[in-house]
Amino acid sequence: MVSKNVTIINPTGLHLQPVGNLCKEAMKYKSLITFQYKDTHANAKSVLSVLGACVRCGDEILLSCEGEDEQEALDALTAYIESGLGEE
Repeated sequence: MVSKNVTIINPTGLHLQPVGNLCKEAMKYKSLITFQYKDTHANAKSVLSVLGACVRCGDEILLSCEGEDEQEALDALTAYIESGLGEE
């Protein structure tokens, strides 16, 4: 398992559009992809799970990947989150 702290930069946090983008990106990998925010654990492949975490702009999450492509998934998702999750 590999993990990394990542800060959410989206001005409105993780609302529906960026969450959909994150889940779509996470689904490309075979690994189990989760994150922890405060006391909440979320499955990064589930829109409802991620939305339920109520993550806002400036919040830091601990992104974790476990499986055969874990490092590739962690690197790609970290870069995607740091780029704004497809929001302009």
